[in-house]
Amino acid sequence: MERGWNRDIPPERFTVLCSVDFGDNTAMEASRNTRNRILLLCLLYCTAAASAVAQQQALVTVDPVIRQDFTQTVPILGRLVTVQAGTVAARVAGAVTGIDVRVGDSVTRGQRIAAVDPEPLHLRKRLAESQRMEAETRIAVARAQLELARQEVGRLSTLQSSAAVSKAQIDDANQQQNIAFARVREAEAELNSADAEIRMVDLELRYTQITAPFDGAVTEKLTEVGSYLQRGQPVIRLVSDGSLELEADVPAARLAGLTEGRAVDITFEDGSRHQARVRAVVPEENPRTRTRRVRFSIGLDPKAMALAVQQSVTVHVPAGISRQISSVHKDAVIRKGRGSIVYVVEEGLARLRPVRLGAPVGNRLEVVGGLSEGERVVIRGNERLRPDQPVSVAGDPS
Repeated sequence: MERGWNRDIPPERFTVLCSVDFGDNTAMEASRNTRNRILLLCLLYCTAAASAVAQQQALVTVDPVIRQDFTQTVPILGRLVTVQAGTVAARVAGAVTGIDVRVGDSVTRGQRIAAVDPEPLHLRKRLAESQRMEAETRIAVARAQLELARQEVGRLSTLQSSAAVSKAQIDDANQQQNIAFARVREAEAELNSADAEIRMVDLELRYTQITAPFDGAVTEKLTEVGSYLQRGQPVIRLVSDGSLELEADVPAARLAGLTEGRAVDITFEDGSRHQARVRAVVPEENPRTRTRRVRFSIGLDPKAMALAVQQSVTVHVPAGISRQISSVHKDAVIRKGRGSIVYVVEEGLARLRPVRLGAPVGNRLEVVGGLSEGERVVIRGNERLRPDQPVSVAGDPS
């Protein structure tokens, strides 16, 4: 090969030489030897070039065939639900003087969301304070009268043995003392009532500032400035968007594998897969669909992932007993007609291997036949590989 091939001749020259028109039959007959030499050179050049390319190492990424637990699952459509939601209502009657939030706003616990006119309550408080002062005055008068009655009873008691004081006078004095004592108790009750009214008004004054009972987002505004609210009338609807759970209606026949704490795979609409854990199976069955509600803890940050209440999520519910399988990364598989092949790295060469595959397992595929646990298959760079081509594995020491 070295004798018949000049390495300095570029490929373009061989293309031209191999396509030379030798004219008529006579000329071709006369130059047969020259033509044969040129064709031989072309063949040798192409063979050597192909051999050189074949010897070039391809950089690839590999992934091992692994053993793992596998459970057949069925997809069930669920939805995200909030752990806490509700209507924030007015706790005191009055005209709305301000609303500080709009639909979609995020609020924190204790943040003001609306205000009710406090002026009528201020007037009630002033009236209660006046009644309190009046009660204090009545207590003072009643106590003075009680003291006089006690003195009268004491004086008559010392004269009880003389003819100047009759038993009827002593009885009247005791009765007056009892009346005076009752008036003191009545005045004290009025004072307590006035104090309670003042505390009630102070509480209602605080309620004129309507605040968020928990962190969340405003989903609906139910009143406007100028409206008159009755006690208990709704102001806004608030949902806690910082803590979401997944809820799915699972057929009763599929509940056996959903024990508390069991991990299941879930898939969002963008194709991303995550894990959720069973928190509770609600002990109430829908008689028409024969399903029960199952709550799953997702452990995801709703705000970071832009999750929303009632967002659809697919839950992969176990449908059988867990078993051990071998699996291969899905990127290693190349479809060839009705079959599938992979490239296995053995002794620095890419060996083509037909495989039989089963069910998908996340981003992997069950291996039914053709591969053994621990074998390294090419998952990056396998598109242009040829059988038995030398390869260099990314990440392997030189």
